Amino acid sequence: MKVVAFNGSARQDGNTAILVRRVFAELEKEGIETELVQLAGQPIHGCAACGQCFKNKNQRCAVDDDIVNACIEKMLAADGIILASPTYFADLTSETKALIDRAGYVARANGDMFQRKVGAAVVAVRRAGAMHAFDSINHFFLIGQMIIPGSSYWNIGIGRAKGEVEQDEEALRTMEALGQNMAWLLKKIHA
Repeated sequence: MKVVAFNGSARQDGNTAILVRRVFAELEKEGIETELVQLAGQPIHGCAACGQCFKNKNQRCAVDDDIVNACIEKMLAADGIILASPTYFADLTSETKALIDRAGYVARANGDMFQRKVGAAVVAVRRAGAMHAFDSINHFFLIGQMIIPGSSYWNIGIGRAKGEVEQDEEALRTMEALGQNMAWLLKKIHA
């Protein structure tokens, strides 16, 4: 089994990645392979509303000059998907949103191709807006008929400066519980 995570932060290996790696540690303890894709520095465009994905039905976005089709391929190959974002102006980053919009449309155009995969949102925040970002990501999973595991609290960690999220002990425990619950769910689905 494999879980792929997409870090929508403009900073590689910042607070968002730290939270994802905490989830990964629990998955890896259970023998689940993990992969982190960092969107920082990658060109990524929003949906062009061209509708070609509904005409082509080839599991690809017609816009093929950025990382999105490679991300869609990784989502298809994985059993679980984590979408992670810091909170920018009370919501997720534009890179995360572009990935959601385009992968979501391609999935819908191809018979809800992420259906019954396990999905989890992870959000880093300085102060406020994390719940909105968390909800935005979960909407992608829910409309795609994916299964979302719970945790001991919302999958949110507080920190501004790089590494500061490691001071949020509750967030670290939440990420560990998320990893444990995600592993349990994946094993139940694939039993």
